[in-house]
Amino acid sequence: MHAPRFLILVLAAGLGACASTTSHAPFERLDDDTGMTVAGLTAPLEFVESGLLSVNKHASFAYLGPVEWDRMGEITYGIWLHIAPGNDRQVADIDGPAAVALVLDDGELVLQPATPPKLGKEAYTPLVPWGRTAYFQATAPMLRRIGASSGLLVRCRGADGAAVDFKPDQNSKPVLTTFLQARGITGD
Repeated sequence: MHAPRFLILVLAAGLGACASTTSHAPFERLDDDTGMTVAGLTAPLEFVESGLLSVNKHASFAYLGPVEWDRMGEITYGIWLHIAPGNDRQVADIDGPAAVALVLDDGELVLQPATPPKLGKEAYTPLVPWGRTAYFQATAPMLRRIGASSGLLVRCRGADGAAVDFKPDQNSKPVLTTFLQARGITGD
């Protein structure tokens, strides 16, 4: 009698895990304006500002997504980042040198700004019009390192010079692993 309930719970848990990764499933599309193939996640990963204690404050959010651009076999990678500021501590310009880092299991990875290819439609859409968006350089080994990290934190330089950290709202490792596998960026 208890076996069917247990089975239902196991199936529900499995479906819940699948739903969290499928909401961020990898995509690949051809950009009609350039003929370039663009790959990313259907929805970027969401991060919320950590350490927000005041009830009357609205948290800032960060959104991050890997990008692959393929122009007739010439593949380049990038990281898309969008900051949606609340009324808490403000983030400085995110496209400046050493303004953004990812804190991984094995240490901090400072991101270098990049200029993405001109496309008819970007890989990701900014979530709020008043937010800040930037692209950063990435390589396949860098994306593997990020994807292998159990903990991922986005660290931006605040307007006051202090660090503003953003924690993921869910475990980012399975989502990034799925993206890496879909793009063939596994280290195997």
